Amino acid sequence: MSTRIRLRREGAKKVPFYRIVVVDSHVSPKGKFIEKLGWYNPRSKEIQVDKEKTLKWMKRGAKLSNSLRKIVLSLSIFSREELISG
Repeated sequence: MSTRIRLRREGAKKVPFYRIVVVDSHVSPKGKFIEKLGWYNPRSKEIQVDKEKTLKWMKRGAKLSNSLRKIVLSLSIFSREELISG
């Protein structure tokens, strides 16, 4: 089973809100998830991530989605070294 850490869209129409979740890579974006790791509000650029849990999942082999990788790098949540070593 390959796991991914990605964004799951929630919120109302035209008011997006995203949960950061760990999922099996073969599950649909609206499907079941394994664990919640945080949230992201693109309107206010606020993000909250449980860094310890995220790094733990990355050490287990979970990969960040491309969109989530761009967000955490641009908002300086993780450094490039943490993402490479994770």
